[in-house]
Amino acid sequence: MFHHMPAVSPSSWNPSYKLQFGLERLKKRELTISETIFCASQRPRQNPSIRKEKPIPQNVDFPPILPKKKKKPFPIPFKKIQKAAREDKKLAQMGIEKPLEPPKNGLLVPDLIPLAYEVLDAWKVLIKGVAQLLHTIPVYGCSECSEVHVALEGHQIKDCLGPTSRDRHSLHSWVRGSIDDILVPIESYHLYDPFGRRIKHETRFEYDRIPAVVELCIQAGVDIPEYPSRRRMKPIRMIGKKVIDRGGFLEEPKPWRLGNPSSPVDFDTYRANERFPPPLSEDIPRIAQETMDAYDFVRSGVMKLMKKYTVKACGYCSEVHVGPWGHNAKFCGAFKHQWRDGKHGWQDAIVDEVFPPNCVWHVRDPRGPPLRSALKRFYGKAPAVVEVCMQAGAQVPDRYKPMMRLDIIVPESDEAKLVA
Repeated sequence: MFHHMPAVSPSSWNPSYKLQFGLERLKKRELTISETIFCASQRPRQNPSIRKEKPIPQNVDFPPILPKKKKKPFPIPFKKIQKAAREDKKLAQMGIEKPLEPPKNGLLVPDLIPLAYEVLDAWKVLIKGVAQLLHTIPVYGCSECSEVHVALEGHQIKDCLGPTSRDRHSLHSWVRGSIDDILVPIESYHLYDPFGRRIKHETRFEYDRIPAVVELCIQAGVDIPEYPSRRRMKPIRMIGKKVIDRGGFLEEPKPWRLGNPSSPVDFDTYRANERFPPPLSEDIPRIAQETMDAYDFVRSGVMKLMKKYTVKACGYCSEVHVGPWGHNAKFCGAFKHQWRDGKHGWQDAIVDEVFPPNCVWHVRDPRGPPLRSALKRFYGKAPAVVEVCMQAGAQVPDRYKPMMRLDIIVPESDEAKLVA
């Protein structure tokens, strides 16, 4: 039997229906392919709060020694300085006030006040710890240059640059060191009002000199009775470089040092070895670790404070001034000071100028033979505080190990000649 298919009438056949059905299938296929490609190319999202830590390098170079007959490099590119100056000048020509935010307008930053107190407390712990450790850890300093060595005896590396180094064949002239050889005393004038009258050469003795770290903490909100500071309630106003409203000048208190010239304070290294007695032998590792932690905290805290509060440094010598402008005292004796009439060449300071690390040679065996010039390239370096604390039993943070070159084996003198 044959089954007859029903006949399709010409009226029921619509060619546009077939075309529409094909287009819909093509669109679905393209959509599926595009979604597949998008999902395959899309990277997994990362949490923005989690930062990827940079790996610590195996070895790093020593800090460069800047030449004395040349100005220090600017920490900020000079083109950016010129661009900011042109913008300020343009606003001043238009008579528009310079937009200032705390602390540039004389007001405190409330979020940094607790940090300033913590940095000052860590600074006191650092001074006390170093003074106590120096009773047991021997430190030597060269009487002709700024070289410092932490060991039972001075090294024999011929790198002395003192005035009589030629007579000693560049060997150092070692003497017993002090706390000032470990914590380099960088002092600054204490200002009751940083935005007030600038220090002149004739009035430089009317101001106290205190550690720059302490002055930075005072201007960041720390209140010390001996060194008062003006706390503004209204911001200052400036047009260009001119201050048009600073709230008037107030009578500054007399310097505290004039009435107490020899009184030691707990945040100064003056007579610190006499103020703090030698520690017990079982307490030395604990004191060393506390001193190491305090050193790290002071350095990181000063770095955070300097991002907001202005600190100036001379581009030729080691003078530092905490404040919006440098002082006008004329006692710079560095390169070409005659051309500047003894004035300082102020520029923005870096952390190493306010809190110098004072790197010294790392001694792996303090009781072993002294370091020699023939093996100089195999030795490492470390900040003086880190070297003292390490020899006293503290754990060295990982960030200091690349410069200490702990993974390099120091050969014997005869083997050093065979090393490429």
